Amino acid sequence: MSNGMPDLQSSRDDRNIAIDKVGVKDIRYPIVVQDRSKTSQQTVARINMYVDLPHHFKGTHMSRFIEILNQHHGEVSVERMDQIVGAMKEHLEASCAHLELEFPYFIEKAAPVSGARSLMEYQCRMAASLGDDYDFVLGVTVPVTSLCPCSREISARGAHNQRSAVRVDIRYREHVWLEELISTIEACGSAPVFALLKREDEKALTEQAYDNPRFVEDVVRAVTEALTALPAVTWFRVECENFESIHNHSAYAMVERDLRDERGKPCGQGG
Repeated sequence: MSNGMPDLQSSRDDRNIAIDKVGVKDIRYPIVVQDRSKTSQQTVARINMYVDLPHHFKGTHMSRFIEILNQHHGEVSVERMDQIVGAMKEHLEASCAHLELEFPYFIEKAAPVSGARSLMEYQCRMAASLGDDYDFVLGVTVPVTSLCPCSREISARGAHNQRSAVRVDIRYREHVWLEELISTIEACGSAPVFALLKREDEKALTEQAYDNPRFVEDVVRAVTEALTALPAVTWFRVECENFESIHNHSAYAMVERDLRDERGKPCGQGG
C-alpha cells in the first residue's frame, strides 16, 4: 500500500511465468552525443527501457522508468548508460536491465567537386544491458550508392545502381567516434551519399560509382575487412540491403564476427 492505495504491481502472480523484458517503449527524449568536431551534439532519441520480471510478481512499476530517465535529464549519453541501467536494475528490483536508444546524428559534409556544404543525417543506435556484467553495443545505418557489376559488364550503355543501407553494430574496447565508423562504412560502397550536390558533383559521383561497382556481397566483405582492421573493435555485425532499382525486391547480405578471442575481452564486457 502507498498513501492508502493498493499496489497491484507488487502483488503475487501464481502462473509461474517469468517475463524476460517488460517496460516502456518509444519515449522521445533529448540526449547528448559526443561530436568529434564540436565536442557534443544535442539530438532527440527514441528510447526503450526494459527489465526482467520474476515469475512471482504480477507487474513492474512503469512510472519508475520515466522517473529514472528524468533524474538523468541533460545527461543521457553513452558515458551515462551504465549508470542508468544500474539505477533501473536497483529501483525496479530486477536482475537484468536494458536501455535502447535510436537517434539521428548529423555530420557536415562537403560535396566532392563544388565543395557545397550540407548536413547529412545518419540513424544511430546505442544499446546497454546490465545483468551479471555490463554490455554495450553501438550501431549506425549508413546510406551508400551501389552499382551492379553484372549490369555494367553486360550493358552497352550504363549500369543500374541503387541506394543501399549498410547497418553496422559494434562492441569495442576503446572509444570509437561515430564519424570514424561512418566514414569507414561509406568507403566500402560504390560511392557515398550527400544531402546537397551540384551538377559537377553528380557527374563525379556517377562516374565514381561506375568505376567502383559493388555487389551486396562486396559491400559486406569490404566492411568486414575494414572493421577487422580497427584495433578498438571486438565484435561486429554488418548488414547491407540494396533497394534494387530494376527488381521488385531488395538484395541482402550479413556478416557477424567475434574478435574477442584474438584481441581479449573488452573492458566491462561479460560473456
